[in-house]
Amino acid sequence: MDAALERDLLVVGEALVDVVHTADGAVTAHPGGSAANVAVALSRLGRPVRFATAFTGDAYGRMLSEHLDTNGVLLASDPAVIDHTSSAAATLAEDGSASYVFDLEWRIGEVPLEPAPLAVHACSIGAVLSPGAGQVRDVLTALRPAATITYDVNARPSITGTGPEVVAATEAVVALADLVKLSDEDLDGLWPGLGLDGGAAHLLSLGPAAVVVTRGAEGAAWFDAQGRVDVPGRTVTVADTIGAGDTFSAALVDGLATLGRLGGRLDGLTREDVEGLLAHAAAAAAVTVSRPGADPPTRAELDASLA
Repeated sequence: MDAALERDLLVVGEALVDVVHTADGAVTAHPGGSAANVAVALSRLGRPVRFATAFTGDAYGRMLSEHLDTNGVLLASDPAVIDHTSSAAATLAEDGSASYVFDLEWRIGEVPLEPAPLAVHACSIGAVLSPGAGQVRDVLTALRPAATITYDVNARPSITGTGPEVVAATEAVVALADLVKLSDEDLDGLWPGLGLDGGAAHLLSLGPAAVVVTRGAEGAAWFDAQGRVDVPGRTVTVADTIGAGDTFSAALVDGLATLGRLGGRLDGLTREDVEGLLAHAAAAAAVTVSRPGADPPTRAELDASLA
């Protein structure tokens, strides 16, 4: 077997429990966290995944540990480096959109750099909240020579804010990434006034090969040195939007793996490649929003959706 095919994927970022409050007053707890959702989504798509995160042995931590283990996600480092497992109170609006209030502490233990992964994915709170954010950047910097770096901005203003320090921390990770994904809301919140094309151009100027902006029901746009590619959204009955962006990110990484494009810098993707990647990611996210909580599709479910 080709040695490159034996290399896995590394996800670095937060794991937490979403305590979901629905419009009818019901309260349920789901294991989640942006990075944890990506790791689970990749594993369900059949990709070998290691996950560097933080949680403890309390009730929420046991819920997370069982969730990761059940979904075949291996831990890349000792998660017991914080005082208590993080949580997010998620309140759902009538349209299924979620707003969050966080109880979160963030740092990670030492992450072994060998074996080198094919790709490293960073995202959301874990990439910008100190002291763990500096550790995340150190991991990305150390592994970048041999791995493709992907980054989902997935801004959470309720815990990080959107001021100059957060923008600077976000841009520091963008500069290390090959592929950056963010929503139009992220773009407007962190770089107001630039617009879709202007914001993407600004991010590309920092160093990544490609920037993907998701636009909810309106689809997604891919920007790179060759220009812009748009794909429409998929029509689906929305249960809620928890984990949709995380699934989209995971499916982008999965699609790049299928193309054999992980393990180095991204260049030379054709317009057909890009359209296929975006359609693949949109289909995966559509499955997730069709059911409650961060519940990404398996490979069989995604294949059935695409068929």
